[in-house]
Amino acid sequence: MAYLSAHLPVLALAVESVAVFEAAVDRYRVALGLAPVQSDLQPGRVAASFLGDRLMRIDGEPISGFAELSGFFETADGWIRTHANYPHHRARLLGVLGLPGDADRAATTRRLRGLSADAVESDAAGAGAIAVRVRTEAEWAASAQGQAAATGPLVGSTPRADSGSAANAGSATLDRPLDGVKVLDLTRVIAGPTATRALALVGADVLRIDAPQLPEIPWQHLETGQGKRSALLDLRSAQDHKRFRDLLAAADVLVTGYRPGAFDKFGIDPAVVRPGIIDARVSAWGESGPWADRRGFDSIVQAASGIALIERADPPGALPAQALDHATGYLLAAGVVDGLTDRVRVGRGTDVRAALARTAADLLAAPGRSEQPGEPTNPGADTLVEHGGIRTARPALAAYADFPAPARQWGADPADWVM
Repeated sequence: MAYLSAHLPVLALAVESVAVFEAAVDRYRVALGLAPVQSDLQPGRVAASFLGDRLMRIDGEPISGFAELSGFFETADGWIRTHANYPHHRARLLGVLGLPGDADRAATTRRLRGLSADAVESDAAGAGAIAVRVRTEAEWAASAQGQAAATGPLVGSTPRADSGSAANAGSATLDRPLDGVKVLDLTRVIAGPTATRALALVGADVLRIDAPQLPEIPWQHLETGQGKRSALLDLRSAQDHKRFRDLLAAADVLVTGYRPGAFDKFGIDPAVVRPGIIDARVSAWGESGPWADRRGFDSIVQAASGIALIERADPPGALPAQALDHATGYLLAAGVVDGLTDRVRVGRGTDVRAALARTAADLLAAPGRSEQPGEPTNPGADTLVEHGGIRTARPALAAYADFPAPARQWGADPADWVM
């Protein structure tokens, strides 16, 4: 079946990333004295999971994955891709372009046609807006950031000298090997939430923390929030800052989606607050290179790295799914579980790092490109599940018919551990 059909081998990336996570969970099971579980990866289930936003229905209606000012725009000397799904990103982009806050796509299109793509990219980076020039694969490979992104392992895992007690594994089962593991989730959009959703699937208690002044896009929370609880804390507030430190002191895993160094502004060192913690971070561009501190999303990495022009030249195209996000999420989750395994065996903490641009480099280097990909095959209805008018994809792991629970209302839970 031609699931996730594209010029690049997207289905292979999808299946391999989920397999890496599945294998890591088995290693953890064995470390706890449980039996491994025979793999039964089904490409249709994996593909549906990666296509979650496109297959999602709310009361029978599809959702719109990108906002009005997100997408490709022609400039005076090429193409750029923008990301303005969040209101603050939209406002920053319009500010960079010198347009009023109510400017629509037509006005933005007219404005960009008179500007240089490089200038827009540079100005956007300086203002915290998100726009990149669409590059060829060769251009990206020759750039300092492209070279940095292609360096090192897919998932960086660095053991630390600090030690801490392992999570209570007395209630772990084959289906829920991570039962008793407490995960603090400070991520949003797709990659990080996919990682923590995968951890929740296999038993972890995942508590997502968001800032109340930055609401999540509703459908996005429903699509990636299954199996978790959701609470609000403003880490700039002294009271909420202390509450977060208390939560962290009891956590086994911290997963963040901040750019390298950005979490430092809160003055919290996770390994000091909780020795032995698994400190996991996902970023767009990686830990090094001139773009390490820039914001980015899957679609933006596709545009900058050459993927967009591989899939279509004029106008640029895109992969059939947010595959960099989903694959990176499963790879990060695998790194977290391997860190937990190491803590069970050795008693030390681990820093885990993953990046969308590193996953993109792996996809670009993979064999199996297709000159004339066929029309993609949609996964069957049996890969979907519906709760209360919300239709979403089933878990990528075929051993699980559904997630532990549908997504809860954003921010509705207390900022506390269940036990």
